[in-house]
Amino acid sequence: MVHIIGHRGGRNLWPENSLSGFRKLGQMPVDGVEFDIHLTRSGEMLVIHDPTLDRTTDSQGLVSDLSPGKHREISLKDSDGEAIPTLEEVLAVFRDTPLELHIELKTHADGTPYEGLAAKAFAAVERLGLLERSILTSFHPDVLADIRKAAPGIRTLSSFDAKSAERLGLASGLSLMNQCSDIIAIERSLLQAKWDEITKLVPLDRLGAWVPNEMSDLEYWLAKPIRQITTDRPDLALQARR
Repeated sequence: MVHIIGHRGGRNLWPENSLSGFRKLGQMPVDGVEFDIHLTRSGEMLVIHDPTLDRTTDSQGLVSDLSPGKHREISLKDSDGEAIPTLEEVLAVFRDTPLELHIELKTHADGTPYEGLAAKAFAAVERLGLLERSILTSFHPDVLADIRKAAPGIRTLSSFDAKSAERLGLASGLSLMNQCSDIIAIERSLLQAKWDEITKLVPLDRLGAWVPNEMSDLEYWLAKPIRQITTDRPDLALQARR
């Protein structure tokens, strides 16, 4: 059975990367959740997708510049005044669920890795006894290599899209990702266009597609012999799988 992973907590249903969305997703019979973490200069791990606050909150500026506790004064857009959650708060939501936790390690706005983020994220999931259910993910080979070094034993996932293929080459990039990750999740249009080439390089049980959201698209990918899909509409994905 193809695993269904709720992308950013199911961002087409609830405010993305919000505690309310995570709690609702945790009550659904999905297989996992995907969310993103940034590191502030004060050492807080915040669950938010962009390196800036502008798109998803009522504030502006770099996430990394936030002073300690400042995230609690910032509200997520389209929410009832919810603050940006911390990694620890999100892990607590899913601690008593069976869901896989796909935790994407983001980078600074210029694409450089956050120093020490892999080790800090590893320590957080280990402290809560969630190591076996956690997967650390990234688009960047250097971040994935850092995870292998700083967090031995935890599973890793490489995200890959057309920009990745342009930057690294399709075959050479996937070969590199194969060396530093257990799962490779590929943007759906690239995966569909290059299916034969990609499946020669990546075993089907290590392959995922993101992000199908329409019913016809969900049905298409759920019928493929792949490991997982990552979707903004976990509700539709569950209907399609049934």
